Amino acid sequence: MNQKAILEYPPLGVVGVIGPWNFPAFTPMGSISYALAAGNAVVFKPSELTPGVGMWFEKTWNSVAPGHPVLQVITGFGDTGTSLARAGVDKIAFTGSGATARKVMAVCAETLTPMVAECGGKDAVIVAEDADLDKAAEAAAFGTVLNAGQACASVERIYVADPVYQQFVDKLAAALSRARPGPEDTATYGPMTLPRQVEVVRRHLRDALDHGATAVMGSLDSVRERYIEPVILKDVPDDSPAVQEETFGPTVVVDPVRDLDEAVERANGTHYGLGAAVFTRSKKRGLKAARRIRSGAVAVNSVFSFGAVPALPFGGIGESGFGRIHGADGLREFSRPHAVTVERFRAPLALFAVDTPERDMRIAKRMFRMRHAW
Repeated sequence: MNQKAILEYPPLGVVGVIGPWNFPAFTPMGSISYALAAGNAVVFKPSELTPGVGMWFEKTWNSVAPGHPVLQVITGFGDTGTSLARAGVDKIAFTGSGATARKVMAVCAETLTPMVAECGGKDAVIVAEDADLDKAAEAAAFGTVLNAGQACASVERIYVADPVYQQFVDKLAAALSRARPGPEDTATYGPMTLPRQVEVVRRHLRDALDHGATAVMGSLDSVRERYIEPVILKDVPDDSPAVQEETFGPTVVVDPVRDLDEAVERANGTHYGLGAAVFTRSKKRGLKAARRIRSGAVAVNSVFSFGAVPALPFGGIGESGFGRIHGADGLREFSRPHAVTVERFRAPLALFAVDTPERDMRIAKRMFRMRHAW
């Protein structure tokens, strides 16, 4: 009672940010801006595929805030990221694959450097029997082909109530038929960034088709050297890579389910847990289902909307990583809680003494019994 309690959030010091190639400006800014706002200096290592974006960040910051070089950029390959993690920074903010995150974590573990990891996803969309099918199909189609499917929160799985399954599949196919990859201005999405990612998509499709899946739209021939046309698969075994692993391409698995309970169970059936979506005309029902989905964020009757609300934290659980960017949680991610007590007046009982007076101990025991029923 005689102590004034203070909780402060001072900055960590220097934060190292390791960015991805798929959204080289937007994604790392979730760490850079919040780390700077919390009072830290930032050393940013962009992906080796997008070094120019990182250099532009530094140049732009210095033009806005000359004389305050709190944002510095280093470029290079994986060894540069390793050096950054070993350089004595106070925290690492990493965005990338789970496999690379494990390597970064191993380096950070050498010095107990804390880390926030934003990794991949295998996001699911649930479509209830009473959903607005046109809206759900359009949103799911957008989530499938956004950035050619090269987004951690891409729509990769859809679970649809059986009575409306065929209607939804038809509407989804119609929506995706308007999506065209290519370099032209009329194209709706562009190329795959890495040749090895094209091979991942091809491997997932081939494995699914070899194990009984059916291509409702597209085929293995949809996977070309640089561009992949939309592919819809059904009857894909739950243990196949196309369901369990991040595909990172413009493909989607669509399966029928009995009800929302089965849909939620199957949505939770992977090691990932980044984002998800539920479509239903009942907001109460949608919210109830959303709260049962094991993920960092869920949207009801939309996709990705949680990423557009500045107050909401973004991040995942499980294979999708840990820690948060954006929102108040994102600001605190780059600070440290610092507890302080200041004595307001002298304590009437001398309990913090080598030899506590018998009277004080007797009073203290009586008080504890009254307070705690002990």
